[in-house]
Amino acid sequence: MCDSPVLRTANTPQSDADLEISLEVAPDVPWITIVWNDPVNLMSYVTYVFRSYFGFSTTEAERLMMQVHENGRAVVATGPREEMERHTEAMHEFGLWATVAKASDS
Repeated sequence: MCDSPVLRTANTPQSDADLEISLEVAPDVPWITIVWNDPVNLMSYVTYVFRSYFGFSTTEAERLMMQVHENGRAVVATGPREEMERHTEAMHEFGLWATVAKASDS
């Protein structure tokens, strides 16, 4: 039998020690909770939910409620995904339509 030489190119590592591993960690993109307009809930109830659940002042709760009413939606919270999912579930429990999205997608 003939021993054939091992063919290596310039980019072929000689050993595991020659391997360079590059790991890039993407920053956690902020997530948002969006409350959507619906034909069921009264504006006063939406304001109440924003005040009681999020602790918004009356002025801020009414401002966000008007965004929901006039624009069809309002971003009511920003933060880590798990927290935004909890907020969304809470809005569902109050009977409001809400979703979670990446802040960059909104």
